[in-house]
Amino acid sequence: MPIHHGTCHCGTVAFQADLDFTQPTSRCNCSFCRKTRNWSQRIADPASLIVTQGADAISHYHGRTAGPVPHISHAFCRQCGTRLFSIGDIPELGGRFASVFLPALDDVTEAELISAPLVWCDGLHGNWWNAPTETRHL
Repeated sequence: MPIHHGTCHCGTVAFQADLDFTQPTSRCNCSFCRKTRNWSQRIADPASLIVTQGADAISHYHGRTAGPVPHISHAFCRQCGTRLFSIGDIPELGGRFASVFLPALDDVTEAELISAPLVWCDGLHGNWWNAPTETRHL
């Protein structure tokens, strides 16, 4: 599986992950994903997500403790605020996972992103396996 590399905007944090753009990417309508315009891909093996530089510059946002997804940690560069990746454990979605925020990747082509399958998730209503009725605003 190809290893892709990403960085934050200021270059303080760097990471790598095994990503396969023949597999689905996802967007969601939950309050966090909506506010951050999330577009991510879940990693088949969470251990393949490796921070290669600047681990001490990463801050984590753990979301609200109430609601359908209380067990996700979203990683950001504390210097420039760039969102990088998320880690979590949601039994309904297969347990422990990591996902990469695709705009943080440096070595993926526009053609790869355009051709990657996209799955919509209705996280706002905890209905992860189905698309929301409206996605144009996301």
